[in-house]
Amino acid sequence: MGKKLFILLVVLMSLSLIGIIFVQAFFINNTLKNEEKQFTLNVKRSLISVSKAIEDKELLSYDRLYKEALKNGRNPDTSEIKHLLIFDSFDEETNQAIRFKNAISEESFKVPSLFFDIGTDSINISRFTNISETKVFERNTIDGKINLDPIKTYRDYNTMDELGRRHYKEGYRRVYKNYPVYKRIKNEEVSELLESQFESSGINTAFEYAIYDKDLSTKIQSDNFDLNIKSTMGIPVFVDNENNSDFTLYVDFPERRKYLLSSILGMIVLSIVFTSIIILAYSSAIYQLIKQRQISQIKTDFINNMTHEFKTPIATINLALDSIRNPKIIGDQEKVMRYLRMIKDENKRMHAQVENVLRISKLEKNELNISKERIKLHDLISDAVSHVGLIVEDRKGYVKTHLNADKSSVLANDTHFTNVIVNILDNAIKYTDGVPKIDVYTENIGNNILLKISDQGSGMTKQVQKRVFEKFYREHTGNVHNVKGHGLGLAYVKRIVDDHQGHISVESEKGKGSTFTIKLPLIS
Repeated sequence: MGKKLFILLVVLMSLSLIGIIFVQAFFINNTLKNEEKQFTLNVKRSLISVSKAIEDKELLSYDRLYKEALKNGRNPDTSEIKHLLIFDSFDEETNQAIRFKNAISEESFKVPSLFFDIGTDSINISRFTNISETKVFERNTIDGKINLDPIKTYRDYNTMDELGRRHYKEGYRRVYKNYPVYKRIKNEEVSELLESQFESSGINTAFEYAIYDKDLSTKIQSDNFDLNIKSTMGIPVFVDNENNSDFTLYVDFPERRKYLLSSILGMIVLSIVFTSIIILAYSSAIYQLIKQRQISQIKTDFINNMTHEFKTPIATINLALDSIRNPKIIGDQEKVMRYLRMIKDENKRMHAQVENVLRISKLEKNELNISKERIKLHDLISDAVSHVGLIVEDRKGYVKTHLNADKSSVLANDTHFTNVIVNILDNAIKYTDGVPKIDVYTENIGNNILLKISDQGSGMTKQVQKRVFEKFYREHTGNVHNVKGHGLGLAYVKRIVDDHQGHISVESEKGKGSTFTIKLPLIS
């Protein structure tokens, strides 16, 4: 995958993820706003009902007084005709005159103010009555005059409670307009009315309330009420005959935000879960893309190195063969043997590289049969040091052993574990620009033996240390061929150590060398 295509793909996936998160956030925010609007609407409806209930509660007192007066059979203190309608007609066929009279009378009662604390002994209540009367008069056939005495009279009496109630309400409002609110309603009554109405409206959260007289608080309020212009909702109560009022009932919900969020909590949780899954899938996809790109780069480097590694010995072999075929050289036994040794060494080198590749492949498929036996680790170290001894001497360096462990018996495979030590020693030689200086230490720690191989080579960074045991991984130095290798040696080392129930780690500092530590369990 090209670099530009890779970047484009990452950008598109990132934009898609950001878009999904934005849509989720927008949807949740809109839902929260709708819930808030519905909540506000329900509260306002409830407050309107409570305001009406408060006024109706006062008007119930009117009913009690009115019924008390009627039950006692009291005669009205005053009576007054409020409206009178008279209508006359004459029927030629029956020779009769008809007079219809309709009147509305107001009867006033003075009732003791037993139910009110308004500073007066009594209040006036009124009863309105509708009186309908129809009289039939007969006309004298002799002189044509209408007789004064009716021959028939019909009367109908109806009490007009609604008119009386309205009339009483108007008077009642006038009396109580400037009366202290705490004498008109009690705290407990307001609290019960609000709680009942909110419950029926589905509002199940704590609230605080207060009745204000204009901008001043009154005694009618809950303990923790605090007037907040932004969140407190109010409605006029105790309106006068012009539908105006100095009193306002305020309600505040301290846990309003929490209550609204709880109503969409399920949606938020599901949104977070699904968004998290998408983010994890996205992160995994990006990680895999980056990993594949790294593997692709590592494999390219591996192929380049392997090609270079094979080209050099092949070229050397071809040159040696050409030299042997030269008539001047073929007779020189010493030179022929030298070229034959070169051919053998280069062939062995190529064979070792192929073997490393095959070993790693078999290890990954669990096809490599590693039989183990009791063996002394010190013996394996001595064999490995002898393998690299000539190379180190040729470069004027040294490999010093400090075998301080009293016990070194381990369960291991002779061949493979010797290859492990040789690989680490070979790396120490290859990654030292000057004279290779290598120290090998052993010590007993509990039931384990530690093997430490330290060099004074080029070392490695922290980032390289984390990946040095990965297959095909090699530190990029600008020229991939400046140190021969293909990134399989240490991967092979780790797999073999793991198979021996051991552990391998590395400590290194750039420019100051590296120390590889292998821990293996001892056997008694």
